[in-house]
Amino acid sequence: MTISVLDRQHAADVQPAPRVPLGVLHDAAATVDQDLLPCRINDAELWFAESPTDVEHAKNLCTDCPVQALCLDGALERREPWGVWGGELFLQGVVIPRKRPRGRPRKNQDGGAAA
Repeated sequence: MTISVLDRQHAADVQPAPRVPLGVLHDAAATVDQDLLPCRINDAELWFAESPTDVEHAKNLCTDCPVQALCLDGALERREPWGVWGGELFLQGVVIPRKRPRGRPRKNQDGGAAA
């Protein structure tokens, strides 16, 4: 048997990851006490904030959410275009580590312009 045949046989055994539609997340969230869902008790705009500080705050609020894993899995599957989902920041369907502030970066660490 060749390697390509083995690969095809192995690939046939692997089941694709189940799709996690947004409705499944809403249904799961409906079974949880609403006071435990940070995205329901805080301003929804926080999860789509422009400020890097607000984005980090939203990510931190997600850490204790009972549906965090389902939220993140669904967002990855749907390739959410932007916002904080499951404690991660998405931009164009990809998780990014942090939001950069607007404008040009500083030229040196103390904040002044380089000479």
